Amino acid sequence: MKLKHAFAFCLMTAMATLVLWPLRPNTGQAGQVGSIYKVLAPISRGNLTIFPVVADRTHATGNFLTLDEGVRLGEVVVSEAGSVRPLIRGHERYVPGDGAEVNRLVLVNNSDHPLILLAGEIVTGGKQDRVVGKDRIVPPHSDPIDLAVFCVEPGRWVATKSEFGSFHSQMAQPSVRRSAMADKDQRKVWAEVGSAQQSLGMAASAPAARAIEGTSSYAGVMANEEVKRRVEAVAAPIEQSYTGLMRELRDRNAVGVVVAVDGRLIWADIFASTSLLEKYWPKLIRSYAAESLTRGRDAERPDLKEAQAFLDEFGSRHETVETEPGVYRRTELAGADFTAFALTSLLPGTGFDLHIAKMTD
Repeated sequence: MKLKHAFAFCLMTAMATLVLWPLRPNTGQAGQVGSIYKVLAPISRGNLTIFPVVADRTHATGNFLTLDEGVRLGEVVVSEAGSVRPLIRGHERYVPGDGAEVNRLVLVNNSDHPLILLAGEIVTGGKQDRVVGKDRIVPPHSDPIDLAVFCVEPGRWVATKSEFGSFHSQMAQPSVRRSAMADKDQRKVWAEVGSAQQSLGMAASAPAARAIEGTSSYAGVMANEEVKRRVEAVAAPIEQSYTGLMRELRDRNAVGVVVAVDGRLIWADIFASTSLLEKYWPKLIRSYAAESLTRGRDAERPDLKEAQAFLDEFGSRHETVETEPGVYRRTELAGADFTAFALTSLLPGTGFDLHIAKMTD
């Protein structure tokens, strides 16, 4: 009976089906994923191909705050775990520990809205730049939380400022995000950062190459003016095309993308609503463009059928679930040749997946 109730709930919340149906491969319902999400004709530039994704239905996400919004408003504060700055919550005083740590930051959400954190978001400052390692939700007026992160600036351990800012122009590219999310390995994150830096430096002019080689900061490399121009040359036409398409497809619920580089399907990002996708879209498309610039130059492209099959396949060999009761559930699905993550909101009035990321292994 419990399984029947769970499956009924999954149908009502639509996007949660991606988490639940792989556990029921013999129910005859596996094909329903294809009816929930549909892949549309691709938009391409060079060796980057983006397949827009539309959904049968979406969810209300207007109450959620993004990291960029929270930092810009001054209502979300990220600092080193060793910061001595007191954080006030009502009549209580919280003072973080004595020592900063590479893979740990402290975050406080002072806003009236739940905060979404996505793996791959970059925060700059402190003793070194970091990338968020896991999707999660932070409730309004939160107590200080430990934030699991990975370093993307291995050459610095000197504070530039006590608090962090959001690198609002771009998320970490898929290869770096994968190392943080799926591998959960700091060495692999550093290796991917180094590989991206080397690839971009080799293709740059001599002055830009020297500047790229002279920094250990991933954000610094991506902020290099020549690198930015190259990223924009790939990202801007696709961004504009899909932004226009989202306006046209608002009634069809554009919610995400499937991404291919060098003819290989590598990634999918799916959101609970078109408005939430729109908030992240400028950062996401530049992360995909950066990935394309650090790979080969094969312009071969997968077809629509292959992209749909990639999005439909969520049959898993292993599932790991982490839950903060009443706030969120994060589910990791390990398949034969992919890893997927679903962030499900458990806040009152929700019960749906805010974000789904799928990556090839």
